[in-house]
Amino acid sequence: MDIKLIVLDVDGVMTDGSIYYDSEGREYKRFNVKDGFAIKYAIQKSITFAVITGRISSMVEKRCGELGINYVFQNVEDKVKVCDELVEKLGITYYQVAYMGDDIPDLPLLKKVGFSGAPIDAVRKVKKEVDFVSVYPGGKGAVREFIERIIGEIE
Repeated sequence: MDIKLIVLDVDGVMTDGSIYYDSEGREYKRFNVKDGFAIKYAIQKSITFAVITGRISSMVEKRCGELGINYVFQNVEDKVKVCDELVEKLGITYYQVAYMGDDIPDLPLLKKVGFSGAPIDAVRKVKKEVDFVSVYPGGKGAVREFIERIIGEIE
């Protein structure tokens, strides 16, 4: 595989899909540190990362900033359109793009990339369409396993 760009969905991929609110309406998300380590490792190996999500959350901006993910797109309805623009900007082809998603809105992009993946707890329709299904659920190691499938075991 000649993957140059790994694109991730957030809810259900980088997180377990739960959204937590406190009594004052503040939102919380839970991210996996092993997934984060794999992202940082892959960035050091010259893989570019992007996050494309349909929701807006300051937690996503914060976590992506911590990890060094430079391309963060939130409140996106058409993930393919956003990825088209990013692929053009980076001067790569879709064959060089990997995407991990977990639900129906991810299907158009999952079908277009060179390598597609989903967590084990993704919806059935998604799991039937992707190249790789992780043995781990979203937010619990699926991203790390996806990255290791692309770049090899992290040492």
